[in-house]
Amino acid sequence: MNLLFANDRRGEYPRSYYAATAAPIDRFPALEGDAKADVCVVGAGFTGLSAALHLAEAGLSVIVLEAHRVGFGASGRNGGQVGSGQRLEQDALERMFGLDTARGLWAFGEESKQLVRDLIAAHDMPCTYKPGIAHACWHDGEVRHSHDYAEKLSRDYGYDQVQPLDAAELAAIIPSGVYKGGDIDHGSGHIHPLNFAIGLAQAAAAKGARICEDSHVTAIRHGPRPVVETAQGRVTCGHVLLACNGYLGGLDDKVAARVMPINNFVIATEPLGERADEVLARDVAACDTKFVVNYWRLSDDKRLLFGGGESYGYRFPDVVKTVRPPMLKVYPGLADVRIDYAWGGTLAITMNRMPCFLRPADNVLSASGYSGHGVAMATLAGKILAEAVRGQTGRFDVLSGLNLPRFPGGPAMRWPLLVLAMTWYSMRDRLGI
Repeated sequence: MNLLFANDRRGEYPRSYYAATAAPIDRFPALEGDAKADVCVVGAGFTGLSAALHLAEAGLSVIVLEAHRVGFGASGRNGGQVGSGQRLEQDALERMFGLDTARGLWAFGEESKQLVRDLIAAHDMPCTYKPGIAHACWHDGEVRHSHDYAEKLSRDYGYDQVQPLDAAELAAIIPSGVYKGGDIDHGSGHIHPLNFAIGLAQAAAAKGARICEDSHVTAIRHGPRPVVETAQGRVTCGHVLLACNGYLGGLDDKVAARVMPINNFVIATEPLGERADEVLARDVAACDTKFVVNYWRLSDDKRLLFGGGESYGYRFPDVVKTVRPPMLKVYPGLADVRIDYAWGGTLAITMNRMPCFLRPADNVLSASGYSGHGVAMATLAGKILAEAVRGQTGRFDVLSGLNLPRFPGGPAMRWPLLVLAMTWYSMRDRLGI
């Protein structure tokens, strides 16, 4: 099944709150005929557009090929949270890679957040960065871990932006009554993700990058000058950057063995008006400690944007039936609230939840598999890919040298094995273990 076309209309954004409030942008023309470029980027999400922008600023000729629209995939559908660090906590990274590498990965995370803020400001993008993500814990043990981790970040990494919260302090921000405490990271934040993608596209195009929408890549012919083919044309180039994330399909087996596409779902309520204070007393984003994580924030017009739930299959389920039950576990008082938007999207995970940086061929590079932590890291990944194309490979080599494991059984078996694992962990969520 080709996930590019399994759940969405060709060349159209999903019917999401983000699409309904997207900044105006003209459709970029499709690739037609033969073209040449220094670099061909496959995929116009955060990774590909950031790479295109940084390459174009360096004076290289760039063509970006996107099967649908800029920001069509996970980049334009996610929770908009610009989180700190990596998907794994620093103590886990220290055990896996050693202290020096863990410190370097933390520095990447800090740079990635700053890069998002800097790009929004430098290019006057049609989105606003808002600070703060609250982390809500269901169990007392999770609260203790949250507070200990805040102390560790301050002591070992000099990061003093995480404020531990007891149950009453968290309830003053998230007036739900179901959580035992947690923390708030004042150094993280949230944005309108599709408008950030649109802003990246506009900035890249203004610097000279050529963006081609409705240009589905069907094959890549490797060689000293790779050829990237679509149904209407082809690009001959010096380097290919794969920025496909969950929509890679069969373009590269080496990446596919390490990166798994999965689906996630979001709903948006009607505007809540004064009732918005029953959801979040401050304009911060939030997430909790469920394995199948719940994440939410308020939109500018006071809708609750709530993501969560799970499904097993590449086709999207009834999204409202999937996401509304976990929303009501957090906010039972919203049972009478209308759901105005419901959408799904495909992201990508890796075995150890670290991003996957690979060089499938000498002149082909790939970055993907952000595992739900991609708004900031994917943006930095594009910059790092651009550096590597220009011969500055140090940071790419660090990330590609993390020895990311393959999924057991390869692409054929990774999905059934994931279903088994997700079934187990979602059962634990339901049982409160």
